[in-house]
Amino acid sequence: MTSQAAPSQPSAVDEVVDICRDLLRIDTSNTGDNATSAGERVAAEYVAAQLAEVGIGAELRESAPGRTSLVARIPGTDPGRGALLVHGHLDVVPADASEWSVDPFSGEVRDGYLWGRGAIDMKDFDAMTLAVVRQWQRTGVRPPRDIVLAFTADEEAGGDYGAHFLVERHPELFDGCTEAIGEVGGFSYTVNDDLRLYLIETAEKGLDWLRLHAKGRPGHGSMIHDDNAVTALAEAVARVGRHRFPVVLTPTVRTFLEQVSELLGIQFDPDDPETAIAKLGPIANLVGATIRNTANPTRLDAGYKDNVIPGRATATIDCRSLPGQSELLLEQLRQVIGPDIEVEYVHRQPAVETSFDGELVDAMAAALRAEDPGARPVPYMLSGGTDAKAFQRLGIRCFGFAPLRLPADLNFSALFHGIDERVPVDGLQFGVRVLDRFLRGS
Repeated sequence: MTSQAAPSQPSAVDEVVDICRDLLRIDTSNTGDNATSAGERVAAEYVAAQLAEVGIGAELRESAPGRTSLVARIPGTDPGRGALLVHGHLDVVPADASEWSVDPFSGEVRDGYLWGRGAIDMKDFDAMTLAVVRQWQRTGVRPPRDIVLAFTADEEAGGDYGAHFLVERHPELFDGCTEAIGEVGGFSYTVNDDLRLYLIETAEKGLDWLRLHAKGRPGHGSMIHDDNAVTALAEAVARVGRHRFPVVLTPTVRTFLEQVSELLGIQFDPDDPETAIAKLGPIANLVGATIRNTANPTRLDAGYKDNVIPGRATATIDCRSLPGQSELLLEQLRQVIGPDIEVEYVHRQPAVETSFDGELVDAMAAALRAEDPGARPVPYMLSGGTDAKAFQRLGIRCFGFAPLRLPADLNFSALFHGIDERVPVDGLQFGVRVLDRFLRGS
């Protein structure tokens, strides 16, 4: 009888693409409406099965039918240390297949990229995390501190049915967590062949979604009408859309611009940061939105018949406030809108900001440099928002660190919620190696 060698186990680098592809093929589109959002339960059960296969138990929590999140804990070697939360959301924004080069839910590999809705926002990081912890379980690795894994629903609509639900209803799942890492940080920006900046998110703007209501006198569309709600609303919305708030440099943004300007040989004038930002190439839009409060009209709703002047018209404004400026933003916006428009909050979540220092930051830098000697980590502010807004309510210090080494010519920020979203396969594998090093050394 001849003995046969046991089949070798796949490494995290080997299986991360397959896991990411599996997740991309689960349509978890979040429309913002429970009746039409789909797939989060299926994705959460897939993650639970991947964890269970290697002996990690998980808790599934459902905030509404189908709106499912999952939390698991991996014990560390030092139970006296604070736990590290590693979080990623499973939902994605919808995608119109007719606009894409590939089926957005096919998980197709083409031209060195893995394509699909969620490829960088943020099923790539979900897959990295799963691949790393599965390898640990197969090889007997234990992290130095407890690792709490959270895979959430509803991040793309503000997180009320996901991270915020978990924080409000099941905070015990995060007992002992002192720090966290999540999306939109740790990605590279190429300066030259020997230098790449890796942007670590230490701050993100607040979310202040507003609804404007104008009232007027209903009437027949054929008549002269000087009290038209649609007209009043349209004028107010146009003023908002054209308004530019004053420039304010927060500590995070000032540090980023000073460091990047020095490395790029750009003259940085604190009184005119936009000149320096304009020279940053594909990340200029991302950074440019972090030097001021912003307010963008996104939806309009009025009327019920073509020849009837309605008595009410409504608009939605997506406002993003700098840390500590939510009240000021509303005060400034009221002056722009005018006194006769009613303002209502739809969602309001505070900004997040922490300092760029400490052992966790040192571990990020060390892991990046070990895989890329040309790495230079720098702090930055995200113009959008993440589930960090929920987890900071528990006193957790939050960072964006989902490491990716990107091609120099890839417009990374344009892929978020964009057409033909994709992640480079070698970048995904790079991220696994960095994440493994980081979690072992954190």
